[in-house]
Amino acid sequence: MQGQEDIIVGLDIGTTKICAVVGELSGDEINIIGIGTHPSVGLRKGVVVNIEATVDSIKKAVEDAELMAGCEISSVYAGIAGGHITGFNSRGIIAIKGGAEITQMDVDRVIDAARAVAIPMDREVIHVLPQEFIVDDQPGILNPIGMSAVRLEAKIHIVTGAVTSAHNIVKCANKAGLDVADIVLESLASSEAVLSADEKELGTALLDLGGGTTDLAIFSGKNIKHTFVLALGGNNLTNDIAIGLRAPLAEAEKIKKRYGTCLSRQIESSEVIEVPGMGGRKPRKLSRQILGEILEPRMEEIFSLVRREICRANMEHLINSGVVITGGSSLLDGAPAIAESIFNLPTRMGKPRNIGGLVDVVNNPMYATGVGLVLFGARNQAVKKFRIRDGNIFNRVMSRMKRWFKDIV
Repeated sequence: MQGQEDIIVGLDIGTTKICAVVGELSGDEINIIGIGTHPSVGLRKGVVVNIEATVDSIKKAVEDAELMAGCEISSVYAGIAGGHITGFNSRGIIAIKGGAEITQMDVDRVIDAARAVAIPMDREVIHVLPQEFIVDDQPGILNPIGMSAVRLEAKIHIVTGAVTSAHNIVKCANKAGLDVADIVLESLASSEAVLSADEKELGTALLDLGGGTTDLAIFSGKNIKHTFVLALGGNNLTNDIAIGLRAPLAEAEKIKKRYGTCLSRQIESSEVIEVPGMGGRKPRKLSRQILGEILEPRMEEIFSLVRREICRANMEHLINSGVVITGGSSLLDGAPAIAESIFNLPTRMGKPRNIGGLVDVVNNPMYATGVGLVLFGARNQAVKKFRIRDGNIFNRVMSRMKRWFKDIV
């Protein structure tokens, strides 16, 4: 076991499960050495609705991860999702005196100019992601440092979330005895784990199908171009089964995992499933085709709403390599086929890659966000910008806005 500074922990605070993934830096490789999961009962659609229940789930997941990894966890990179998340593009421009070489200070200055936009006081900036730099009308430059120029322009993507939602995630982690090193958009974290460099370069739409939300992230030219969170997920599928088959929610979840399929036309009419009764009623036997007829329209709806968002943002021309689906709900039989038919693009299931250690354990789409948080933390350890820590968050947001407006004036 190496020093504590070589240990990075990702905490995926999801609607259906809390997952803690422990990674260890070993040279240029990241080895997964521990994982802990526990059912989540304190969140709804990615947002904390019960502090105490969430804290309890976090504690149990972290304890399991500590036991497996043989280390003490004190700091985590936490994921954030929910319908309150919004992303938008912005651009800024500055002059370089005398056509001198561009320095890191100039890059910081142009990014500050790009992020100087009016943001409501109830929202917190989670990420400022540079997309590209334009040096004297020459676009597509990823690193302008050292180039001579008279004008520098930057295009960035800003991700914001509700201050209260971000604050509640930090509060839950702190109450569980953890420090939050950074809060990371879950779809951005998942991309670190499941997308290849070629896919990011050519253009890919990543869909993270979680329990409460479906997160979209579009990449092109190695950078993120668009983000979107749809407040529909695997829990909606479970509710549909519970209502359609008149089964308890817990049993509906088991039926979904065991017999669920999105391709009703491929189910033989002779296949039957047993549905437990509610309120002491006797179990019933039903055709499995009925289950497919319940799940297929809901999955088509989710993918259709995501496709509508892609078209609304005018991003469909950027998705050249296809669609990657990940997250626990992507395991539903037939999900990639439905996505391929809706998007009319090649679709694959994304599993964590570029890691060592417990590869067999985390080789599952449901661990994509947790592993991605570890990879994100390893890549951004030295940077640690835009950190959200417990304290008077509202005063910090106010002072930050005053600074931005001062820069504009």
